[in-house]
Amino acid sequence: MKKLISLIVILLLCHFSNAQNSVGKIVSHIIESKALQNAGGENPNRKISVYLPPNYESTKERFPVIYYLHGFMGKDSIYANMKTILDEGIRKHKIRPFILVQADNYTLYEGSFYSNSSLTGNWDEFMAKELVGFVDKNFRTLANRENRGISGHSMGGYGAFKIGMLHPEVFSSIYAMSPGLLAMVKEFGANSTSFKEVQKIKTQEELKKTYYPKVLVAVARAWSPNPNNPPFYCDFPFSYDGDKMMINQTVLEKWEANMPVYMVDKYADNLRKMTAIKLDWGRNDSQRFPIQIGMLSQRLENLGINHFAEEYIGDHGNKIWSTDGRVLNDLLPFFNDYLKFD
Repeated sequence: MKKLISLIVILLLCHFSNAQNSVGKIVSHIIESKALQNAGGENPNRKISVYLPPNYESTKERFPVIYYLHGFMGKDSIYANMKTILDEGIRKHKIRPFILVQADNYTLYEGSFYSNSSLTGNWDEFMAKELVGFVDKNFRTLANRENRGISGHSMGGYGAFKIGMLHPEVFSSIYAMSPGLLAMVKEFGANSTSFKEVQKIKTQEELKKTYYPKVLVAVARAWSPNPNNPPFYCDFPFSYDGDKMMINQTVLEKWEANMPVYMVDKYADNLRKMTAIKLDWGRNDSQRFPIQIGMLSQRLENLGINHFAEEYIGDHGNKIWSTDGRVLNDLLPFFNDYLKFD
């Protein structure tokens, strides 16, 4: 009987130990960024959160890294439900052990759009160079492009596709979930009400009560800053005199130079260097997403750039970080297939 009890105790301890070891860990750091020194009042010191896989601290193993870019109004936080999904991905063998990094790209106007700006700082440089360099220096990473993937949702999906496209020397694979601002369509099109609304707003307090105008200001501060144009110190491609639309051609060209649908011709060779590219979107996402992602996918196809493009039954956020969602069942297996793990 004593032997049986001892055996049961040992088995329970082993089970408890295995359960403990199956859980990853979140650590945070502050990066004092040189790239984000700016004249627009943004804090250049940026918090990052890093998911470390189970047994990271008990081994000398090195791991590939997924850089995950949050959406508009998001920050660096890897929430409890997100961590659960990442742990579950490893536990269920959707993906081998890996590191995931999320950096704070929240600004005074709630999103950097992961772009270099003379007003708000060089966010592309921060993400692709400073952040990657910091992570490789401070964690046991596999520090080659073949071991790095970039992904994100909404504004983060836009950033993942754009940064990956601009930096094939850093990243080898891209997964963009519901990427936004790929082209000027629907709610952000010239004939939407958004540009009419934003030109009527004169204070940040008024702006905070809106959505589309707030996005337009964040975008304009990134893509077409103007230090001589208060109150938001940026220019827009369209303005209105009553119902008459006026086009600022110079600003329009700046915006299109930052929108992937119009960028891919120039950077097609960079995209051809990718091991894999995937785009996805919810069928019931707001009007612009199926249209603009379809435009991008068609352009990639016309250029002979191999990629996956998938519509699923969902809206903008209900099938992302859930047990039946895209991260667990599609994004993690994608990177398991296309990143190098040794």
